Amino acid sequence: MVRPRSTEAHEKVLNAALELFSERGIESTSMDAISQASGVSKATIYNHWADKEALLLEAMLMIHGLDREPEDVDTGDIQRDLTTVLTRKPPDKCDAVRNRLTPTLIAYSAFHPEFGREWRHRVTEPPRQCIKKILRRGVSSGQLPADLDIEASVALLLGPMLYAHIFSKEDPSRKPDLGPISAGAFWRAHSQNRKERIAGLGIKKPTPKSKGR
Repeated sequence: MVRPRSTEAHEKVLNAALELFSERGIESTSMDAISQASGVSKATIYNHWADKEALLLEAMLMIHGLDREPEDVDTGDIQRDLTTVLTRKPPDKCDAVRNRLTPTLIAYSAFHPEFGREWRHRVTEPPRQCIKKILRRGVSSGQLPADLDIEASVALLLGPMLYAHIFSKEDPSRKPDLGPISAGAFWRAHSQNRKERIAGLGIKKPTPKSKGR
C-alpha cells in the first residue's frame, strides 16, 4: 500500500530533524535547514508543526516510544501488570540517536524551561496514569487496601526506576532491573492476601508446640 504523501513528508521531516539535532545541536538547527535536508517545503512543515519546539517534542517522543498512548495492562494479576509498566523500554532501534540527543535535550531544556516542563510531563505522565489505573483496579477487586494512598504508591513504585536511571549513567553494566523488584516489594507490602505477603517475605508461620503428658 502506498503511504499518503502527507504521512511520507511527516516522516521525512522527523528523520531529518533528528539527524540535524544530533549533528548540530537543537539551537543551531533551523527550520530552513530541516526543510532543505528533508526535501519538504517550510510551508508543509508548518502545516504539521507550529514551531521548531513542537517538532522537537514529537521527534523526542518518537525515539522514546512515547508517541502513542501506552497499551493498558489488565491481566488480573496486579503484580504482573505493575511489573509490565515498570519494565517498559524505548525501542532498541532508536538507541543510538537517543543517546546522542539526550545531553543536548537536557541542556536545551535547562535554557527553555517551558519546553522542559512539557517534555517532563509527556515522559512521566503516561506511566503514572497506567500505574494509577492498575492500583485502582487492585483496590476495586479487593486485592489492595481500600485506603491505599494512590499518589504515594506511584512514588514508591517509580522512585527505584528514577534511581536506576540516574546512577546507571556512571556504570551501565551495574544497572539493576528494578522493575520486577519494585513491583514485588510493593505487592508483598500492600497485598490484602496476608498468606502471600508472609510467603513472599520468607516468614514461616509458627507451629504450635505439642503439650507433654
